[in-house]
Amino acid sequence: AWCQAAAQKFTGGIGSKLCGKFVPLFDYFSLFSSFKTTKRRAALNKQPDAPHLLPALDGDLKTLNFLQEVVDILLAYIVESFDRSTKVIDFHYPNELLQRNNWELSDEPETLDDILISCRATLKYAIKTAHPRYFNQLSTGLDMVGLAADWLTSTANTNMFTYEVAPVFVLLEYVTLKKMREIIGWENGRGDGIFSPGGAISNMYAMLLARYKMFPEVKEKGMSSVPKLVAFTSEHSHFSIKKGAAALGIGTESVICIKADERGKMIPSDLERRIVEAKQKGYVPFFVSATAGTTVYGAFDPLIAISDICKKYGIWMHVDGAWGGSLLMSRKHRWKLNGVERANSMTWNPHKMMAVPLQCSALLVREEGLMQSCNQMHACYLFQQDKHYDLSYDTGDKALQCGRHVDIFKLWLMWRAKGTIGFEAQIDKCLELSEYLYNKIKDREGYEMVFDGKPQHTNVCFWYLPPGLRYVEDKVEKMKRLHKVAPTIKARMMEYGTTMVSYQPQGDKVNFFRMVISNPAATFEDIDFLIEEIERLGQDL
Repeated sequence: AWCQAAAQKFTGGIGSKLCGKFVPLFDYFSLFSSFKTTKRRAALNKQPDAPHLLPALDGDLKTLNFLQEVVDILLAYIVESFDRSTKVIDFHYPNELLQRNNWELSDEPETLDDILISCRATLKYAIKTAHPRYFNQLSTGLDMVGLAADWLTSTANTNMFTYEVAPVFVLLEYVTLKKMREIIGWENGRGDGIFSPGGAISNMYAMLLARYKMFPEVKEKGMSSVPKLVAFTSEHSHFSIKKGAAALGIGTESVICIKADERGKMIPSDLERRIVEAKQKGYVPFFVSATAGTTVYGAFDPLIAISDICKKYGIWMHVDGAWGGSLLMSRKHRWKLNGVERANSMTWNPHKMMAVPLQCSALLVREEGLMQSCNQMHACYLFQQDKHYDLSYDTGDKALQCGRHVDIFKLWLMWRAKGTIGFEAQIDKCLELSEYLYNKIKDREGYEMVFDGKPQHTNVCFWYLPPGLRYVEDKVEKMKRLHKVAPTIKARMMEYGTTMVSYQPQGDKVNFFRMVISNPAATFEDIDFLIEEIERLGQDL
């Protein structure tokens, strides 16, 4: 079976060569493996309950057998995920899926065999986000080194708040954040930063720091001690900017949305106009969030012009590069973030374009020490001041969280395995695929682009007009019917399980497909398949 898989997966006869070398060994090992599997299952059945696993006395063999079974399940799922002949999703409606398996929790423990059945069932109905034809989200793909790092991280099972409990991980975070700041363009990589649970939290951190920088008394006295604050962001920005304002007590009404052009880029003149207008009303502008790679259009705001305005009015400039920040790794595409080095802070999500396993989001801050003074609470049971090592490596007090997951090792280990040039090649390939898709459909019958011109990122936004809709003259009726096309085709994609791509409306525009490519496994043939599948599933609409 391994030889057959190798012959299919490896090109240039490599699979056959591997088989030639290993078949004699497989003849021997197949007998051993069969014996080992039988022994393993027998061991599981003899003592079926989880309490017999480590740390139970003499639980090492039981644990080894159980974990080997789990690894077998995971490896089979991984291989299947990259097989184009398999479904991306085995879709069932929520009520149906609830009834297909017993998902309820019980007072009595299940047997280990039942636990393994639950593992298989969970993966059976999971979305294969590593599948080469999964395009639904900004985070796709599965990197093998990143996966191995995630397994190691969970095995270490430690917390990132102090050097004493996470010495290697804390140092790796220090090294990696410094490298990321160098890539942004901050001199000698100076500054600060932290890995947080997603881009939304990173953006909120930036807003928190901006408020503290302007009004440090807010930390102790609260919002009643400061004047009416206002923040600014593009009308195409991520919802997390408003969500952060709500969480920090600033209020969503205090986030002023700036007009974007037809490509989705913030219009600097409108930003300045709204800043002046807010000041005339007695409000205090304290935060501007520019976007490098908007969620829908993939637009890059003009950072140089925005930074000039922020400097003029003394406002903190943040760059939400959760989606587009990784283009800094590409010599071909990093110009799209020109001016980012002038920002006060930046959000960068390696779990998107760099395909690091979820989650992996960094906030980078230009001013060193600001995060510490903003967030520290001096908990003496964690951050004792008389420890015997350099206390600057106790990073937990600059975070809002106490318990903080180790997200750094996945990125660090992948960077070691790929090098910067490996990430660059991966990112360039995804952008090449998006341009290929754009060129294939821009003049193809039945397709209409949402905006003119080549995509700025890997986002390709388009409508598909089925044959029965192309010649409808009543514009209102046409738009009403077109609004239903993308959701219907998407539902059929999921029911057939062949592929997944997202859709949404935008402003006054009816539902359109938003194709994004971040999956390193995707190829030109997968793009061709997507086009053909959309047409197949939508031809009767």
